[in-house]
Amino acid sequence: MGSDRGAGGTVGDEQAARWNGPSGNAWVEAQDMVDALFAPLEELLVGTFPAGQGGRVLDVGCGTGGTTVAIARRLGAGGRCVGVDISEPMVEAARVRAGREEGEGAGAVSFIRADAQDHVFEPAGVFDAVVSRFGVMFFSDPLRAFANLRRAAADDAVLRFVVWRGIAENPFMTTAERAAAPLLPGLPAREPDAPGQFALADAGRVRRLLEGAGWGGVGLRPVDVECVMAEKELVPYFSRFGPVGIALRDVDEATRARVVPTVRAAFEPYVSGEEVRFTAACWQIDAQAG
Repeated sequence: MGSDRGAGGTVGDEQAARWNGPSGNAWVEAQDMVDALFAPLEELLVGTFPAGQGGRVLDVGCGTGGTTVAIARRLGAGGRCVGVDISEPMVEAARVRAGREEGEGAGAVSFIRADAQDHVFEPAGVFDAVVSRFGVMFFSDPLRAFANLRRAAADDAVLRFVVWRGIAENPFMTTAERAAAPLLPGLPAREPDAPGQFALADAGRVRRLLEGAGWGGVGLRPVDVECVMAEKELVPYFSRFGPVGIALRDVDEATRARVVPTVRAAFEPYVSGEEVRFTAACWQIDAQAG
């Protein structure tokens, strides 16, 4: 989960095709599981805002809109939350969700299908806050992207992102690819600082990027959150998401029959009865429009 997700930006046409195709559809299909799994991290963003005080918030890499809708509910009737994502299937799912979950007293919700790295947000300088849960790690040019988000923000705006820390601190996230590597030659290698799940793991790099893009008062707080999923969701999880999930889309049934039980066995240390538990080692990144 999160291994191949980065809705805030793209790396060329390949990323755009991925998120408007199989990967985007996979996230739509699994949205309930994803929302439940990362609910504690969503609260780090939602809890930023005083209840019922209004405001205008931009949710970057909003996916299927769970966080966007939750923030709008928190803002109250005087608020507005705009979600932006590159994936058309996910944005469509977000719009359906907003229509279904719209409640009395909640702020307005809207969604934009666009690459937040380059999209011209109009009018400029309108957002009081910019937030993201795992939506800003795949920018091909993060300095340009964060500068673009700064232009979208008001002069006194706040920024809060939740992103993954390093690979070594998140062994659950690479369990599938490590176990499957002997059976799936050609799985992509993790490259430090490259667009991907761990692109913003380096605290020093994050500070340089944000300060260079016009954000000040940058702070990073390590956050360790226990995440839980049902054991029955484990195989659908690793066979749908991440490098292994992508690779399994193109293999024959014989290969799949070897890979799936091998990978499932590698997750056994995280299984406790009918639950799977792991720690999500993240950064909570806060900054002010400088």
